[in-house]
Amino acid sequence: MDITDFSLDLFSIDGRTAVVTGGNTGLGRAFSLALAKAGANVFVAGLADDDGTTRHLIESEGREYAFLEADISQRGVPADVVDACVQRFGSLDVLVNSAGIALLDDVEAFDRDKWDPMIAVNLTAPFELAHQASRIMRQQGHGKIINIASLFAFLGGQQSPAYAATKAGIVGFTKAYCDELAADGIQVNAIAPGYFATAITAATRSDPEASRRILEHIPAERWGDPADLMGATVFLASRASDYVNGHVLVVDGGYLIR
Repeated sequence: MDITDFSLDLFSIDGRTAVVTGGNTGLGRAFSLALAKAGANVFVAGLADDDGTTRHLIESEGREYAFLEADISQRGVPADVVDACVQRFGSLDVLVNSAGIALLDDVEAFDRDKWDPMIAVNLTAPFELAHQASRIMRQQGHGKIINIASLFAFLGGQQSPAYAATKAGIVGFTKAYCDELAADGIQVNAIAPGYFATAITAATRSDPEASRRILEHIPAERWGDPADLMGATVFLASRASDYVNGHVLVVDGGYLIR
């Protein structure tokens, strides 16, 4: 593409289809809405649909919303998700591996009962989904896989050995898949959110001392809002990022520089 060919239309994903796991809650809802605003139909897979809020948001953008009740931690279910999406919409152009869980405990109490489900949801499920999605994307000759990492991939974190391990694994997995799929016109990248104002962080944000310690590390001097992730999502899902491969885009208000 010559520089004179550049257009803001490159950020459009009009007519594309996106799968977003956990796409009707928390940060996942922001990912879903961002993709819909950019033109995509959205297929959400999760343990339960919400009260209709996500469907309303997507359909208000003139896009279609579909939901599949699915426990992606179970072997074979990610393949069912991919197949159901293709059957419903005829393609799978964007995969956002958003679903995740965070079980916390100190070293002595953090055992296999906490470790295993986190590995299954946060790392194995994204792998299986990407494995299945890449087959479709290779046939199409294009595709975008966006994995959701975390600052914990770089920093570790107290009481979170499995969360840190799975998110570091997501970074390695992103780079490995990029190395094989880039030549097929498939971009594999990741977003690493920092500290965001969601239900999961409500207790920390309500604790003045805990919130102060976190905010002291953020040059932007505020918690992230889910909307802060929407631009990054559209960029990585669109043709504008066709030469971005194996990158981890940190969206943290500057947290890592401190």
